[in-house]
Amino acid sequence: MPGNSFGRLFRVMTWGESHGPALGAVIDGCPPGIPLSEEDIQRDLERRRPGKALTTARREPDEVRILSGVFQGMTTGTPISLVIYNKDMRSRDYEAIKDVYRPGHADRTYEQKYGVRDWRGGGRSSGRETVARVAAGAVARKFLAQEGIRVFAGTVALGDVTCRVYDWEAAAENPLFCPDPEAAQAMEAHLQEVRGEGDTLGGIVQVNAVGCPPGLGEPVFDKLDARLASALMSIGAVKGVEIGVGFAAARMRGSENNDPPTADGYASNNAGGVLGGISSGMDLVVRAAVKPIPSIAREQRTVTRDGKETTIRIGGRHDIAAIPRIVPVCEAMVLITLADFMLHPFPRRRSR
Repeated sequence: MPGNSFGRLFRVMTWGESHGPALGAVIDGCPPGIPLSEEDIQRDLERRRPGKALTTARREPDEVRILSGVFQGMTTGTPISLVIYNKDMRSRDYEAIKDVYRPGHADRTYEQKYGVRDWRGGGRSSGRETVARVAAGAVARKFLAQEGIRVFAGTVALGDVTCRVYDWEAAAENPLFCPDPEAAQAMEAHLQEVRGEGDTLGGIVQVNAVGCPPGLGEPVFDKLDARLASALMSIGAVKGVEIGVGFAAARMRGSENNDPPTADGYASNNAGGVLGGISSGMDLVVRAAVKPIPSIAREQRTVTRDGKETTIRIGGRHDIAAIPRIVPVCEAMVLITLADFMLHPFPRRRSR
């Protein structure tokens, strides 16, 4: 099963299953001399951890252990191996539906491709897989911080509730990581309403990167925005990505959409910090459309493994929305992408 690695110079490989003994990541290419501790990684994992308000009842401590690549609190330049042990698996919750394909999940496609699937929570296709991405993203964050780059993310839409205010400091003050305090309250109420209906919600996550130098990106097939889209689309629940104003550009005129160059940069940032596949020096602005969680308590039509039509009502412990736990995952994939490009050679000067 190839396809478990991302990046070229800052390369991350993740491993593990939802109900296996552990998950983890191996990071190859991280430069030496970067201060790194388990506490640094733990801070990011805490933001994704299940068992908190508005999330699944599965309670995982998600405690990370660094197995290699760090000596006396500094990276050595050798592969960094991270492990996170599963503690609260309840595989019995899936026994009754192990021979039934869950609508919206990868059960059928995995079995069609490999001839076998791990029915315990989806195995490798589970959202649990993303814990390793967040751990690797925390390592990328430490590297990028030394380069003056800061990456942060938040929920800008949940169902039909959208942000009108973008106060990114406020995003850290609510469980949904929403930059609009008033919208955050409406989102929480909407989640509870939908939970009572036995249904789930989708939403939109925005990721910003500040301090990104101009020159990142390798046209034409390895553009920065192409790699950012690839990184975010690799997350199971993400079904769409836009950079800058994104799809809204299709409804604009060139006179509205263009970002006029100025002596200090650009007069606007509709391009989201990327022009011609190369970073412009403006803030990166990326949004990911997140689908509703497919495991719902309502009765749905499906088929069994032998093709018989039936219905299914999924119990167990599930999120009502991938948001808020997917927010640090989206953030991690942008961090990893930028760390990779920062190791590519490019002119380290600002050209006018």
